[in-house]
Amino acid sequence: MTTETVTGYPLATSTWDQSEYDALQRVIASGRFTMGPLVAEFERQFASLFGAKFGVMVNSGSSANLLAIAAAVLDERTDLNPGDEVLVPAVSWSTTYYPVHQYGLKLKFVDIDIDTLNMDLELAAEAIGPRTKAILAVNLLGNPNEFNRLTALAEAHGLILLEDNCESLGATFEGKAAGTFGLMGTFSSFYSHHISTMEGGLILTDDEQTQQTLISLRAHGWTRELPADNFLHPKTGDEFDDLFRFVLPGYNVRPLEMSGALGLEQVVKIPDLIAGRRENARYFVEQMTSLEDVRIQREVGESSWFGFSLVLEGTLAGRRAEVVSAFRAANIDCRPIVAGNFARNPVMRHLNAEVPASLVAADKVHVDGLFVGNHHYPVLESIDLLRRTLLSVR
Repeated sequence: MTTETVTGYPLATSTWDQSEYDALQRVIASGRFTMGPLVAEFERQFASLFGAKFGVMVNSGSSANLLAIAAAVLDERTDLNPGDEVLVPAVSWSTTYYPVHQYGLKLKFVDIDIDTLNMDLELAAEAIGPRTKAILAVNLLGNPNEFNRLTALAEAHGLILLEDNCESLGATFEGKAAGTFGLMGTFSSFYSHHISTMEGGLILTDDEQTQQTLISLRAHGWTRELPADNFLHPKTGDEFDDLFRFVLPGYNVRPLEMSGALGLEQVVKIPDLIAGRRENARYFVEQMTSLEDVRIQREVGESSWFGFSLVLEGTLAGRRAEVVSAFRAANIDCRPIVAGNFARNPVMRHLNAEVPASLVAADKVHVDGLFVGNHHYPVLESIDLLRRTLLSVR
């Protein structure tokens, strides 16, 4: 496994060892490259690890979000239709928002809590109106939402709860895995995330009809991979006919069999990968708490600490460019906190969205927020370097 380097502080590093490279070679030797039994086994093991009944793998976390929204809208059991509102936090990645718009739903932006960086649940409650039908909760930078409050809010108003958990694999709240609280939860296995299958994403659900809808949507909207007696359209028994029956307006977002093979090697490492990140986080919190001019993320439940956020305050407020320059000089990689206040992006002119007149916390993050990496191996000396560099900007 990788060990710490003290010459800098990278944003992301590989979680692979020889076992992943051997897995790739086995797939190459087999000649089966398209989605197959290894993907299916990875789906089963991934779902089991996080206490869900079903897992569906796709080619990215972004595709996972797309299919989750599609499955919710196309499900005749749910009252989610074009024109209905979906509450979303003002700070997240672009592909949290796009599928909501693409399915004719209205994005209703809610400010974040400046400490947790997740949706402010008091503001979320105030934002619920007669056309609000769903909440798309984002667990940001590894930090789960306060799901006792969030699920109670959704239940009280009859709202569908979906989770974008792409940055928070391994996070838990009161012993339950983030990504398993709503109807569906999405995950990413992109290189810079907790595990890597090169590219990849997954959706977890406990609902079998939802799982079958996702399976159909993943591959052309057909019934080919579904059992004979399924929820979408029972098969006729005519094999030729059953291979080419299309029932949903689907996509082709299937993963490669290589990604399934990699996932099987990565899934067994997840407990240790998360434990290493949490150990680094303990030291990070200890070292940063005493810095008056830096606000760090307040952990909810047990974060899986995707990265370490820094919101500049006091003498550092308004000086992010100087901090970034100092980090670059020290070879410390950093990024904005996800996409900052997403409502500030020019793409908003293309989206059907309602944005509050004021997004105070999201704006603060947009101007004064950044994050650095976390890793599965010890980065204590890198955290020391980070602290020294912050202290040097005076």
